[in-house]
Amino acid sequence: MKRTIKDARAATLVSPKTHSYEVGYGKPPTATRFEPGQSGNPRGRPKGRRSKSQVPDIERLKSIILGEAYRTIKVNDGDRQVSISMAQAIVRSLAISAAKGQARSQRLFAELLRTTEREMKAGRDEWLKTAIEYKVDWENELERRKQLGIVLPDPIPHPDHIEIDFNTDQVFIKGPMTKKQKATWDRLRKRLSECDRAIAEFEAMLKNRKNKKTWPIVQEELEFERDLRAKLVAAVG
Repeated sequence: MKRTIKDARAATLVSPKTHSYEVGYGKPPTATRFEPGQSGNPRGRPKGRRSKSQVPDIERLKSIILGEAYRTIKVNDGDRQVSISMAQAIVRSLAISAAKGQARSQRLFAELLRTTEREMKAGRDEWLKTAIEYKVDWENELERRKQLGIVLPDPIPHPDHIEIDFNTDQVFIKGPMTKKQKATWDRLRKRLSECDRAIAEFEAMLKNRKNKKTWPIVQEELEFERDLRAKLVAAVG
């Protein structure tokens, strides 16, 4: 079960060096938080300044724009009609104009392409850097725990489950990335062990020539366990 950067966005790669305080929405960094009893705006609202309720709802406007951008419309594609998003239709129209030789469209499309590829590469490079640091730091931390006899829960994802292809600079996570996935992963691994035991038992029963009458049933159960095991191996390795 390998996951690439596309489905690893939800994974939080927290290095053991990172402070345990979580930073996010409603949780600013410790250094920038106000002291208890300290106002974030000690001077108050200036006179003549409109209240927040009077200010246009920018977030709502953004939502409307995104809704229109990804609204599905029908466009002609050769001799048939296809359904695509408004944003895709606009980019396609721009690309077609550029292909027809319109200089302005060519410049705009080339710049759009360069910007997109540059930002995607920056994202991949940042993800690669984060994955390498996470893997190395946690490998060192787990080795330290082992030498000192410290028993603590393993990190999620486990550094052994992070695979880095330095030829393509791709990162794969071939294990659980959240606690919920880890619980499911453990159940599947447990069932895999049960499959191995059942297969061994059924194979031993088939070798017993005294119980030939039960062979068809045993053979059917054996095939079921083998098929299930193959699926589990494909899922959890």
